[in-house]
Amino acid sequence: MSAIVIGAGLGGLSAAINLAAAGRSVDLFEAHDKPGGKAGSVIIDGVEVDTGPSVLTMPDVLDKILAKAGRKLSDVLTLRAPSPAFRYRYTDDTVIDVFHSLEETADNIGAALGSDARAELMAFITYAERIWSAAAPHFVYGPAPTWLNTIALGLQVHRLVRVDPLRTMQQSINKRISSPHLRKLLLRYATYNGSDPRRAPATLNCIAHVELSLGGFGVQGGITAMVDAMVDAARSLGVRVHLSSPVEKVLVEKRVRGVVVGGEVHEADSVIVGADAALLAKRLLPPGSPHGIRLDQSPSMSGWTGIYRAKRSERVPHTVLFCSDYDAEFADIFDRDRPPEDPTVYLCAQEPCHGRTGWADEEPVFVMANAPPEPVGGRSADPWPALEARVDQRLQSAGLMTETDTMVWRRTPAQLAAHFPGSQGSIYGAASNDMLAAFRRPPNRIAKIPGLYLASGSAHPGGGMPLAMLSGQAAAAAVESDRR
Repeated sequence: MSAIVIGAGLGGLSAAINLAAAGRSVDLFEAHDKPGGKAGSVIIDGVEVDTGPSVLTMPDVLDKILAKAGRKLSDVLTLRAPSPAFRYRYTDDTVIDVFHSLEETADNIGAALGSDARAELMAFITYAERIWSAAAPHFVYGPAPTWLNTIALGLQVHRLVRVDPLRTMQQSINKRISSPHLRKLLLRYATYNGSDPRRAPATLNCIAHVELSLGGFGVQGGITAMVDAMVDAARSLGVRVHLSSPVEKVLVEKRVRGVVVGGEVHEADSVIVGADAALLAKRLLPPGSPHGIRLDQSPSMSGWTGIYRAKRSERVPHTVLFCSDYDAEFADIFDRDRPPEDPTVYLCAQEPCHGRTGWADEEPVFVMANAPPEPVGGRSADPWPALEARVDQRLQSAGLMTETDTMVWRRTPAQLAAHFPGSQGSIYGAASNDMLAAFRRPPNRIAKIPGLYLASGSAHPGGGMPLAMLSGQAAAAAVESDRR
């Protein structure tokens, strides 16, 4: 039995590994000249730097995938748990450090904001853990949610209450947290899947538990090292990885027949699409195919990103420079469809975070500001140089960059959209800005086209590195279930 995987992002690699481990003959076609998808990298003057995600959560997901190839995560990768990990800086000069240990984090918040804030954080994490325990089996590790299995969950009233679906993230945070500084820190977790905390269901508050309790890790050698480990695992199982090989069509004759690459037909019993679901619906399938993918959903936020070649200094792995009015930032992005006038700026210093080696006297620092995705048809004016100038001014005013530090790479949402067709520059697929978002997200099986499956952050269970890997795992499981 043969399978073709489209896209060597984390979802596609996960699907390929799982399928090959189950005995399938697998070909993996990647449009670009390197694997990784949005977990990419670039080489600047001989130094490799990650250009995408920078924190690995839920490493057990990756461990289980590598185990399919007879490998242990600890044998092929070194995870880093630096402390402090994050430094949050506020406009009133308050500074909060977040450590790998929740107790250390709580103690630091108590020292910075008072004992009440410490107690509120610990109570909030208990609440977030309850959400995770109730929701994860149904909305993360299980099959795509349907009304039927959710009604079954609803019949267990205690479980439904635990996932807190009827309030927004912001409403539940404001109810439980009195400190404006701590509120802002917790609201930021909405950006981990590109959503708006003013609208996203409070269920997403579980993200705070995932990072603060279960831990966020760096990867020795960068996220690229993780991608390389997955590629090596896939190849060890016999997966044939074809780079610079964009798929032009998915062939359908009542069921999937294969794909076209470079004008050549490659036949397969199953096709798993690791690219954005919209690319499949709009470009790869024959017109009129009953794909069932909703194309009217609002995409998640995008991001303007850059890399500085900065004078080496004592930096924590991650720094967040908050804006003065977080609501205004989300309103700019989601209500006004424009880059934020006063952006929150995120930095990842890749030497302390991932143990990368920079230049002789300078280190690579990845910088990101949240931004709206690209509208269909593009923008009438280019707003990104102005946002870049605001980011640079904020960094220099905060003493995090100097005039001699130079930006040596940048990518706008428009460029991200061009690099990943179908995404509109969205990083995480559709936004989770209402309680029904999980039901609208494409499932891993295209029910009306036998043999066609989805495995990416734009499909179930959603965006982010571990969820994309779980999407690939779920797609492979659907293939095997259908074969049986």
